[in-house]
Amino acid sequence: MTARDTASTMRPAVSFVTAFAPAKINLTLHVTGQRTDGYHLLDSLVVFADIGDTITADHADDLSLRVDGPNAAGVPTDASNLMIKAARLLDAKRGAALTLTKNLPPASGIGGGSSDAAATLRALSTLWKADLPTAAQVLTLGADLPVCMNTTAQRLSGIGDLLAPVPNLPACDILLVNPRAEVATPTVFAALDHRAHPPMPDKLPIWPTAQALADWLATQRNDLQEAAISVLPVIEDVLTALRETNCMFARMSGSGATCFAIFPPDGHSAKLALAQIHAGRPEWWAAQGAILTESRGI
Repeated sequence: MTARDTASTMRPAVSFVTAFAPAKINLTLHVTGQRTDGYHLLDSLVVFADIGDTITADHADDLSLRVDGPNAAGVPTDASNLMIKAARLLDAKRGAALTLTKNLPPASGIGGGSSDAAATLRALSTLWKADLPTAAQVLTLGADLPVCMNTTAQRLSGIGDLLAPVPNLPACDILLVNPRAEVATPTVFAALDHRAHPPMPDKLPIWPTAQALADWLATQRNDLQEAAISVLPVIEDVLTALRETNCMFARMSGSGATCFAIFPPDGHSAKLALAQIHAGRPEWWAAQGAILTESRGI
């Protein structure tokens, strides 16, 4: 074997890996109870959008994180970041140079940090040729991590540990709007006056169109929405602005403050609504795209 052949065999099989970390949207969020250990029981229809952050993982001796992008300000790059915790969960000793391009606003109810961590696990699993952790191991990083490992529509229940696929989701365009205000999830849960609401129907319907989905969503709930509005009233302003567009349905996602609106998959209705939001409230963060009907990227 020549020196050139030896050098070739020593090169990593993959030089770097890029993974997409999509926004997670709770189309419904029913709070069905609370365990004795404090964890809330949920029943939620979760989807992902083609709007999100990007993770790049490259070979390095040490583990590091660099953050860029329009919403990079204030994102920690030390061991407190969930991406670093995810990397250490996968392998406590290996190094990698991680880069996060932060497009989503932080702490906004669309699973940004959890989706970033899940994308980190997918990227490093490929880069390091390592098996992904089990669902139970991933849950130790946070209740939103398991659902973010698979970026297709799912029904989430329990404390986030019970997941079931939701097939045949209709194509929908979506608009996300955040008033650039953060509301802490524990504060929203503390504002709840009742924690034992009914779940969604045992069997979810098949929605043939975006309008059928929107009509069904109107019969369901986000049990955190009113509590979040009581803590951060501007959320109601966001919902009002969305309902003044030509959307089919609008609601808050997660514990807020991001809200979403559903549109037909025509490629222009959501864009017109985005322009309307930008014109009326240019200080707000807003992005439009489509709900993912199949997993995207790594």
